[in-house]
Amino acid sequence: MRISGKIITIGLCPCWDTVCQLKGVDWGQHKVISSACSQPAGKALNISRALAWMGTKSIAAGLWGREDYEQMLKAMRSLRGLIKVKMTAVDGSTRRNITVVDTVNNREMHLRAISRLASKKALRKLKADLQATVNRNGICVFAGSMPEKQLLGDVVRIINCCRRRGAKIAVDTSGDALREIVSSGGVWLIKPNVEELGELLGEQIEDRPAGLVKAGRKLLDNVEIILISRGKKGSVVVTKKGTWQGQCTGRGKVLSTVGCGDYLLAGFLKGLKDKSDPGFVLKTAIKVATARAWGWTEKMAWEDAEKRIEVSLRERE
Repeated sequence: MRISGKIITIGLCPCWDTVCQLKGVDWGQHKVISSACSQPAGKALNISRALAWMGTKSIAAGLWGREDYEQMLKAMRSLRGLIKVKMTAVDGSTRRNITVVDTVNNREMHLRAISRLASKKALRKLKADLQATVNRNGICVFAGSMPEKQLLGDVVRIINCCRRRGAKIAVDTSGDALREIVSSGGVWLIKPNVEELGELLGEQIEDRPAGLVKAGRKLLDNVEIILISRGKKGSVVVTKKGTWQGQCTGRGKVLSTVGCGDYLLAGFLKGLKDKSDPGFVLKTAIKVATARAWGWTEKMAWEDAEKRIEVSLRERE
């Protein structure tokens, strides 16, 4: 399972992510924000940022609006040593999303805008740019929202192009896009949550390890590795060689779940960079996701977080 090539994260519907934290809020109130930050984001870029936190280099590719491209480069400047930005500039501006975090009542609200960057012209330009970047043994991570249904054929062609160049294909999306990509075959890794896995298979799936393993095995003709996210219950990995389940056993205060799935996938990729042992890889993934949930990724080095987070692991038959 171990990987050695460069990791390229590819986002087709990126965004500016603004997170506002408040000490309690309800409808109709006027509140002072405790803290706020705005940064280039989207699942693909979040994965690159998580890898950078762990000291692992990646290439951030995909679409970005020409109108705010320089602003994005400026915001990414501090991570340039670990993240090489190779976004494809296209007409328009990048959408802006807002997350409101109520720290008193431990709840969140996510306000998402529609991305207008993708078009046939933009995707053709991206395909040409990726052909100059992707090579054998690379890992292409297509993550986040996908363009509208009429453009999914173009997306699949981009993915197939990367695969023909010798790259492994990892996918973290949902709905029709995930279904179409998986049905095209040759996918190395997908990371659905329980609900997304059920949508993919068109059936109700109980959030129990045995049921998730059974469901995951139905996809093994088209996908090599299924990494199933279960939130606070941990994760399950299904492959033809075996299955594993893991969960954080330590206690910590969950500050936000925003981006935890992205950090789970980044941790899985980091684990595969370090070792081929599936148990070690899954433990690493859960530790990284947990560190994100507890807010440790903003104030603690990965090496320290890794030592302090405890994870139980079980290999299943």
